[in-house]
Amino acid sequence: MKNNRPITQRQLRVGEMIKQALSMIFIKDEAKLPNLETKEITVTEVRMSPDLKTAKAFVLPLGGKDSSQAVDKLKEFSFVIRKVLSKKVAMKFLPKILFVKDESFDYAEKIENLMKQINK
Repeated sequence: MKNNRPITQRQLRVGEMIKQALSMIFIKDEAKLPNLETKEITVTEVRMSPDLKTAKAFVLPLGGKDSSQAVDKLKEFSFVIRKVLSKKVAMKFLPKILFVKDESFDYAEKIENLMKQINK
């Protein structure tokens, strides 16, 4: 929730559609990116801006290894991924895709470890 505006059903629906399309592109290795094995990339969430012009894709490489390098590579070649995505998704305006490292699993693990320490 940004600017106290609730996320609309449309944002959720479009975000889920783009998440699924990106996941399939990565699984099938349809976006050929140099020095990056896209089959190992997991798209955990896609958040759409209210105007649907921007999609923030939260990604994580398998096992979380070299995640910063993988995200940097995705950012660098986002135009290639967007081009492949344009053939998969029928939208009036294809959103700009911003790739972000998903920190939620690290955060969850940190909370879990704190809980374990408290319970000792």
